[in-house]
Amino acid sequence: MLKDTIRELCLLDGVSSFEEDVRAYIKAEAAPYADEMRVDPLGNLIVFKKGKKSTGSKLLLAAHMDEVGLIIRSITDEGYLKFSCVGGIDRRVLIGKIVRVGKNRLPGVIGLKAYHLVSEEEEKKVPKVEDLYLDIGARSKEEAEKLVEIGDFAAFESDWTEFGSGFVKAKALDDRAGCAVMLELLKEDLPMDCTFAFTVQEEVGCRGAFGAAFSVNPEIALVLETTTAADLASTPGHKQVCTLGKGPVVPFMDGGSVADRGLFELMRDLAEENQIPWQTKHYIAGGNDASVIQRNREGARTIVVSAAVRYLHAPASVAHLGDFDHILNLARLFIGAIAGQEE
Repeated sequence: MLKDTIRELCLLDGVSSFEEDVRAYIKAEAAPYADEMRVDPLGNLIVFKKGKKSTGSKLLLAAHMDEVGLIIRSITDEGYLKFSCVGGIDRRVLIGKIVRVGKNRLPGVIGLKAYHLVSEEEEKKVPKVEDLYLDIGARSKEEAEKLVEIGDFAAFESDWTEFGSGFVKAKALDDRAGCAVMLELLKEDLPMDCTFAFTVQEEVGCRGAFGAAFSVNPEIALVLETTTAADLASTPGHKQVCTLGKGPVVPFMDGGSVADRGLFELMRDLAEENQIPWQTKHYIAGGNDASVIQRNREGARTIVVSAAVRYLHAPASVAHLGDFDHILNLARLFIGAIAGQEE
């Protein structure tokens, strides 16, 4: 089931440039259905599957494997770890969170100066990342160095929790949800040839997708993503981007790309003709791999379909399970429609 695949992927750690475990899982799942599969020098997993119609690399589907996290930059004499953020993280969500450090998933807690020592002026400010530290229970620098190396990643610790009327809480929904949708599509008989790019390092500048787009050189690209919702009571209506549970988000524009108008209208019509709820962004925000895919060496017509997510880039992101099923169905219809244009 799609939900189970998303869950398994979200529980894996894959901070940008450390996507090995996620790639290994996807590679194993995709292998029985792939006609060709390769890992490029940057770490993108590129999978080709033949469809009913032979169209080569005309259509690319893309989703990124990486998640935001931390990277260890130094160790204090007392054995605490100093870190920097990998990707865009609101530092307000960091304090007191549990992380797992490195391949051995060493537990650690993000700490800060004790509250009873905070001045009135400090209490009014959000602490800087430089003022935070990772406590791994080491008593000295020498003890910490036996457990952790400079340059190790740290990923948020977060369980998969279903709650309310179809909601789920997890880390890394951005963008393991898109990866899961592509895996489900790979298992199906496709109406045309499709190339699937599971990309790396999206959270630090869409670096993987840039290389993947050049090597595949598609005419059309469908990016499967998540996007910030901001559908909270404290957010003015005109600044709310989209809403959980109201179907796939098909943006006409975001902070990094403008959708191909023909593909936007096609996606809209497919949703409406097949009674799939859909929405668009009502506030221009965010960006994703589409921003670089459409700039590959010959250009590509590009469209994005996203799931609305609250608390994006946080240990406890929230989404609606029904949106994922609708995205899978809409992507399936889109591939069929593009195949139909080849007749």
